[in-house]
Amino acid sequence: MNVLVFNGALEKRNTGTSKIISGYFKAQLANAGASVTEFNLADADIPFFDLSLTDIPQAVKSMVSIFTEADAHIWLTPLYHGGMTGIMKNCLDWLEVNSKGNPPYLTNKTVGLVCWAGGGHAMQGINAMDAVVKSLRAWTLPYTVPVVRDDLFTTEGDLQTIYKERFNLMSRLLLESPHVARPS
Repeated sequence: MNVLVFNGALEKRNTGTSKIISGYFKAQLANAGASVTEFNLADADIPFFDLSLTDIPQAVKSMVSIFTEADAHIWLTPLYHGGMTGIMKNCLDWLEVNSKGNPPYLTNKTVGLVCWAGGGHAMQGINAMDAVVKSLRAWTLPYTVPVVRDDLFTTEGDLQTIYKERFNLMSRLLLESPHVARPS
């Protein structure tokens, strides 16, 4: 099984929240036997969405291939003004180039959602991502992880046990999802 961990933050530091969370998921999923692809927007060079272009940029073609070839996804984003990062939404808008694919968009993929915020409003980001998941004909895993950023780390900088447990549960549920394609 191939799982995509989609990091919707522009954070480049390995000690940043998005890198720590995506690294944790990557390790847990790999330990469970999944093949994991990590897609970091900070490194992706995805241009502004523009379907009027006569040639689709190579970075977009690569991104669409990565997204459509994965059996399941986990999407991560900090909360920005009540939703996901603008660059994450821009990236997801480019999936429109697969609207005539067979199947189109992300049909029947299962997507786990994680959002973090400084306060208790991370669910707003999850709701925004959920709307996009459904628009792309995918399934939202019925377990999401809204994170209170101030409660995420121990004083030593490790993930708090409660969040490790939540991320582990999300990983397990994603791998067990009936919508995830299994090898024959």
